[in-house]
Amino acid sequence: MKQDTTLNFEIERSSSQAIPLTDMARIRYMFYEMDQVYLDHKPSALYFVAKRVMDVVISSVFILLIMSWLTPLLALFIKLSSKGPVFFVQKRTGLYGSEFNCYKFRTMYVNDDADVMQVSINDKRITGIGKFLRITHLDETAQFINVLLGDMSIVGPRPHMLFHTKNYSDCIPYYNLRLEVKPGMTGMAQIKDYIGEINGERELRKRIQWDIYYLKHRSIALDLGILLNTAGKVIEKCGQVLSKKDNQVEA
Repeated sequence: MKQDTTLNFEIERSSSQAIPLTDMARIRYMFYEMDQVYLDHKPSALYFVAKRVMDVVISSVFILLIMSWLTPLLALFIKLSSKGPVFFVQKRTGLYGSEFNCYKFRTMYVNDDADVMQVSINDKRITGIGKFLRITHLDETAQFINVLLGDMSIVGPRPHMLFHTKNYSDCIPYYNLRLEVKPGMTGMAQIKDYIGEINGERELRKRIQWDIYYLKHRSIALDLGILLNTAGKVIEKCGQVLSKKDNQVEA
């Protein structure tokens, strides 16, 4: 049975000012309340060229040098863990609200709620190997394919499920601002430790604020900083997982 995961957020409005009626005006108004001043940051054409070159080079190198041997290995463990495909393909929201097929290594048993229900901690749908893949973020390495295809960038706001995009955009007017930049494998919200399941309005607003911060300040230097920060966090998590296993063996 599908669970109703709609979040009923109450939008705070100032009683001293009338809310504009058009969608874009309401978006700008809400963002003004949140950040005081709306900064329309438009990077140069050189930025977009450099960003795309960086995406193609990094994704190509990773696919050729890492995924060429990692994919068969993960495929074997995933198949031994449960029945179903190696890759989990899901419709996600991309640039300007477009839809695309987002790739991940499958971490859950095949189920009917995958497109409407967020994965939570200790979710019974997660397989044994799936827990390891999620903790180390190895399941998301398949998204380098999306980066190479141009559906995603390495750095940008995380792409949400279509169900959640509709839900959040109905509740938070300025939510759609994050759709003005190509979604990414990692972003500002992620390096600020807003990862995984969204628990409530405050956390959602914080994620959106960091996504909009990126939109307003994006640059190649910021992208590289986010990328290096993410790599450090992933290496740290992998180390913690391996250390935990070693301690269990010793015990």
